[in-house]
Amino acid sequence: MESTLSRLRLDADRSTPLYRQLAQQLVQAIEAGDWETGEALPSERVLAESLNISRITARKALDRLVALGLIQRTHGSGTFIAPRLNQSLTRLTSFTELLTQRGHRPSSRWLSRSLGTPTVEESLRLGLNADHQVSRLKRLRLADDVVVAVEESCLPSRVLPDPQGVTHSLYRHLDHLGTPIVRALQHVSAVNADAELATLAQVPQSCALLMMTRLGYLADGRPGELTVTYCRTDYYDFMVELTQ
Repeated sequence: MESTLSRLRLDADRSTPLYRQLAQQLVQAIEAGDWETGEALPSERVLAESLNISRITARKALDRLVALGLIQRTHGSGTFIAPRLNQSLTRLTSFTELLTQRGHRPSSRWLSRSLGTPTVEESLRLGLNADHQVSRLKRLRLADDVVVAVEESCLPSRVLPDPQGVTHSLYRHLDHLGTPIVRALQHVSAVNADAELATLAQVPQSCALLMMTRLGYLADGRPGELTVTYCRTDYYDFMVELTQ
């Protein structure tokens, strides 16, 4: 814990609030495996004393991690790393490549492609300051003209300067730009479709969907892509081979 704490650096002169700087660095440390599932995180008091910040600032940073599902608070015991699905279900591959390999004809129906400012969660996940810009892509993913998923991607503008330039495969476009995604962490959970999502995915409201959250990394180790994909369970499944 001491070595991880010693690497945390907060700068009061930056435009990004201290609690967001701390939350961002804690997210990166958790994603890097500095703490394992079930391990206790430093307390608000320890963080405040080690970093010379107020306990309110430390608490707000930990609140962000709770909201992201990365940590859990246990009354009277402390704050612990939440269980997460980190095992890759398959090799890193694009949607286009995956469907092509399975003999389907992939296509996309674009809903929006734009530049904007990152949300708090996007800033934390992608390691961005509040004044950075991001490229946002939202589209329907189709297999043989059938909607199988709704996909929302967010990338730092330094990785994808022009979102309008993406026409088909995002990963192929990034390869062409010289900013390929070389590895990723992917988390899978289940959600019920609200009215808007149900309309886009062409399923009944409250229908269960698989929500895949992918955090992709560049060759230099920095996060370069945050993609959330809502997959129809009647068209999408996973198979994992386990060996002893």
